[in-house]
Amino acid sequence: MSPLRRCLLTLSLPLAVIASLPAWAQPAAVKVETAWARPTVAGQAAGGGFLKITGGAAADRLLGGSAGISKAVELHTMQMDGDVMRMREVPGIDVPAGQAVELKPGGLHLMFTGLKQPLKAGDSFPLTLRFEKAGEVKVEVTVSARPPSGATAGPGGHGGHKH
Repeated sequence: MSPLRRCLLTLSLPLAVIASLPAWAQPAAVKVETAWARPTVAGQAAGGGFLKITGGAAADRLLGGSAGISKAVELHTMQMDGDVMRMREVPGIDVPAGQAVELKPGGLHLMFTGLKQPLKAGDSFPLTLRFEKAGEVKVEVTVSARPPSGATAGPGGHGGHKH
């Protein structure tokens, strides 16, 4: 091997390592899985969405989202108020670093408001979630009466609640 070639190879390895350092320094983004929504009936104005978010190397916060199937995607929680389950919109959902947060029936969940068409079992649609640090994360939502494998069903549907 010529001295010039050896010199170039010797210099290229440290440069390759230095060039990759910014990728190592960036915290891993959030992970979103088991996204699903319950089917709706004709004329129903809203539908519920559920999923699991696992935080990356740094804490983050889910701020909202958008989907072509609805006018808006809202973040909601459900809580017992005496004998009545009440649903309320929340401004954000904290996602601790390295921990999972489940949006599930009867608790934290997404509301697809102003549905443009009924959600039919077996269909799927794209959803874009907006995080404070991770930015936009795109996921595919499956419409199903039952949660997909790995998702938590929760204690029930939206029956018996008041807004």
